[in-house]
Amino acid sequence: MSRVGWIRLAVIGTAIGLLEISCRLGLIDHRVVIPPSEMVDALLRLLISGQVNDQIARTFGIVTATVLISVVLGFALGVVIHALPRLRETLDPFFATYYAVPIFIFYPVMIAIFGLSAIPILLMGVATALVAMIIATLNGLDRIPRILTKVARMHQMGRLSTTLRLKLPAAAPHLFTGVKLVVSYSFIAVIASEFILAPAGLGRIISDAYSDFDNRRMYALMLLLIVVATLVNMTLHTLDQRWAARRGLVKS
Repeated sequence: MSRVGWIRLAVIGTAIGLLEISCRLGLIDHRVVIPPSEMVDALLRLLISGQVNDQIARTFGIVTATVLISVVLGFALGVVIHALPRLRETLDPFFATYYAVPIFIFYPVMIAIFGLSAIPILLMGVATALVAMIIATLNGLDRIPRILTKVARMHQMGRLSTTLRLKLPAAAPHLFTGVKLVVSYSFIAVIASEFILAPAGLGRIISDAYSDFDNRRMYALMLLLIVVATLVNMTLHTLDQRWAARRGLVKS
């Protein structure tokens, strides 16, 4: 592990230790926040009991589907839009202001059309994450050096070969940034949607636990989401760093 990695672990460990001590000494009311050790204990008991395993599978299944759809569809739309300059010129102002509009205002409409099922949550997740992938794809394709096209012509490479062997590797760092944003937006959109009106899922259970003052269950599931989201993002960050190191962009 690099020096930066150890520093990160030290910062996280210190923060957890301070929170544990503050809760144990009564500096933080137990009714507000429980000690991290109790969160871990409550989470392990929940997982062992199997009471929420189906809800965990439901939520993470929707997140996974949201990520896959957003990445594939966002990349495809980005390629098409990049190939049609007039269409891109028309859509650029829309992309620039897209996240200024709260997507969740459309959730009641989704509920009215599709009912209280997983479909509205999936659609909200895709609607939130899709544009990030489109923008990342456009940025990546914009930054492909023109010299690569000239090299492909010199070697009489076909369009497919040029795309797979030259253009995609050159655009890969920007595409990977889009994937990381899609993952983050997918988690946010799915959990937030479950909080609002969903009949099931981790967001719904956390909301119910909050209403019932069940701090152990609430913080246990919040901890689960934090750990999973952190591990996924750390994995993607590590892969991104290794890719950059192989390309000579950062020190390995």
